[in-house]
Amino acid sequence: MIDSKHIKHFTNIVGDDNIYSDKAHLIAYSYDATREHFEPDAVIFPRNEQEISEILKYCNEHRIIIVPRGAGSGFTGGALPSSGGIVLAMEKHMNKILEIDMKNMVAIVQPGVINMDLQRAVEEVGLFYPPDPASQEYSTLGGNVSENAGGMRAAKYGITKDYVMATRAVLPNGDIIKAGKRTIKDVAGYNISGILIASEGTLAVLTEITLRLIPKPKLTKTAMGIFPTVNDAMEAVYKTMASGITPVAMEFLDNLTIRAVEQTFNKGLPVDAGALLVTDVDGNLEDDLNFQLAQIEKVFRENGCSEFKIAKDKKEAADIWFARRNASPALSVYGSKKLNEDVTVPRSALPELLEKFYAIADKYQIKIPCFGHTGDGNVHTNVMVDGSDPEQVKIAYKAIEEVFQATIDLGGTLSGEHGIGLAKAPYMHMAFTDEEMNLFKSIKKAFDPNNILNPAKMGLN
Repeated sequence: MIDSKHIKHFTNIVGDDNIYSDKAHLIAYSYDATREHFEPDAVIFPRNEQEISEILKYCNEHRIIIVPRGAGSGFTGGALPSSGGIVLAMEKHMNKILEIDMKNMVAIVQPGVINMDLQRAVEEVGLFYPPDPASQEYSTLGGNVSENAGGMRAAKYGITKDYVMATRAVLPNGDIIKAGKRTIKDVAGYNISGILIASEGTLAVLTEITLRLIPKPKLTKTAMGIFPTVNDAMEAVYKTMASGITPVAMEFLDNLTIRAVEQTFNKGLPVDAGALLVTDVDGNLEDDLNFQLAQIEKVFRENGCSEFKIAKDKKEAADIWFARRNASPALSVYGSKKLNEDVTVPRSALPELLEKFYAIADKYQIKIPCFGHTGDGNVHTNVMVDGSDPEQVKIAYKAIEEVFQATIDLGGTLSGEHGIGLAKAPYMHMAFTDEEMNLFKSIKKAFDPNNILNPAKMGLN
């Protein structure tokens, strides 16, 4: 429980309407997209960067824990106040698009801006912000930067880190820094913005982000390929990407996922198919899009594709995308507890990776449906069990450890976009040597020697 004198001090900084320690607020800010709950001692809604600086300086002096939070949409507990302290919530005031610079094609935003709000704003003036996490309708850009969020368009356009040009941030001691410029080139000094990306709020509190924009493509087309086996589909993925064609998206659903979506939504999906691949292409010329789709179809059919369907209009495109966009909730037909991981491997390792996952499922006699962003090697792996059965839950965690080991053995990573947070912290030793973990801890200590900023995350404690 935080001392009343601290509450009074914070109230003097932000005002009565921007600090709460009542039960309703503590519960509301105790969770994220995981099912874990940790109540903070208070919730503060800072109005500007200077207030954040004053809050952090005071917290640093009095060793009060601070946990920055955007929309709380993360899947690994990165914004959970697992050690108590204060949640610093950005969505109420720090949520403005400060500038859209048409000449230099950049946007300057505060961390509480919703991803989709920026997309819509820049598209109105003919520009484009590509990173599109599944949570784009409600996740904040500060959270996207803190987790290095990806999305379905990553196959062609990359992920959040590819668009961050500069950041402003407050260090745990209250110092305000600016890292990077809105220039295309900048090699002066260390890449501090690069260090802050994916740092999950453990090093500094973001207050302003400068993002690169690109011209918006005029045309988009969608297609779907049906494959007899997962292996055929995975072969088609990396061979397509190596063929000279770079689709906007290359998304995958395996048979278990197809059956779950069909059982839940009855959309007429091919339940006997081994896998589906859904792809988008874009550009400014109709002939160019047709050429891209013809090349993709050629590679797909060379790798066992039995049917290739091109959407005739936006409605057909939405129908094709429906299965992929609704894959995650549909999986509840297989169990009440889902361990959802976002492992990533080099694209050429996808066939072997999926084989290993299904062997793990057979070993433990459980279901592991998979779907995801295979255009960039990112597979959402879902271990499904009965959450009311303690033995099943134990099996699930054993299976997840083997999923991680299989991924690492193939040169992959524990997370492609969800981050580490609390959920994956116990597995960091599998992916990094002691020397590497010590380096991470040294960086954390350099930024935050008193360990007040989002402690216990990323395996750093």
